[in-house]
Amino acid sequence: MNQTGELSGQERSHWLVRARGVTKSFGEGDTKIPVLKGVDLDVASGEVLFLVGPSGSGKTTLLSVIAGILESDDGDVRVLGESIQELSASAKTNFRRDHLGFIFQQYNLLPTLTAVENAAVPLFIQGVPKVEAKARAEDILKTMGMGERLMALPPKLSGGEQQRVAIARALVAEPQLLLCDEPTASLDGETGHRIVEQLCGVGKHPDRAVIIVTHDSRIFEFGDRVVHMEDGRVGQIRQGQGDFI
Repeated sequence: MNQTGELSGQERSHWLVRARGVTKSFGEGDTKIPVLKGVDLDVASGEVLFLVGPSGSGKTTLLSVIAGILESDDGDVRVLGESIQELSASAKTNFRRDHLGFIFQQYNLLPTLTAVENAAVPLFIQGVPKVEAKARAEDILKTMGMGERLMALPPKLSGGEQQRVAIARALVAEPQLLLCDEPTASLDGETGHRIVEQLCGVGKHPDRAVIIVTHDSRIFEFGDRVVHMEDGRVGQIRQGQGDFI
């Protein structure tokens, strides 16, 4: 692995995400702000990767480009072998539905659905029968200490409870790539520790990976690599519990 985050040798044959020369700016003319400035990054199967760095360094933008939610200005992004830029809008939607799981900072829960129904939404979209979908969502929520809150509507849930529902929704369809933006931001230390263990369990599967954007240094111990971003570029990288290089 080199300092750009590229994997080498045998690792390279098992990547699930490969980004090369990715740039992204917002605005036009004098107000144009470059956010990503030629990012190279590989994420291997079976890997849990943390993206860290100061606010405004491009972490969340990179996550959105990898997911095909934002279009890059230049560069190449391949996820599970697919060139994200070459997919049509509908194909990107289907690709995300079938292969990706998301945990957003804003939760994006549907206010008229119960906690268990919100967690089951990805399965509903995939056409899984409602009884089965809700049973699978219920099982995950119970592991997160939400067994007494299954029928609560989002406005009746605390911020931490809403975040746990959002995490359950991301996990319920067993995605190949799990993308998480500050998943422990509203959780206490003990709950955050337990849920990150659950998230990272996804990444340890040989055909899956997890990317987590975070400022929470308490959870770095769970990562295979910690990639530091600054000013729109990949900088230092720490392998496991080692030092940054």
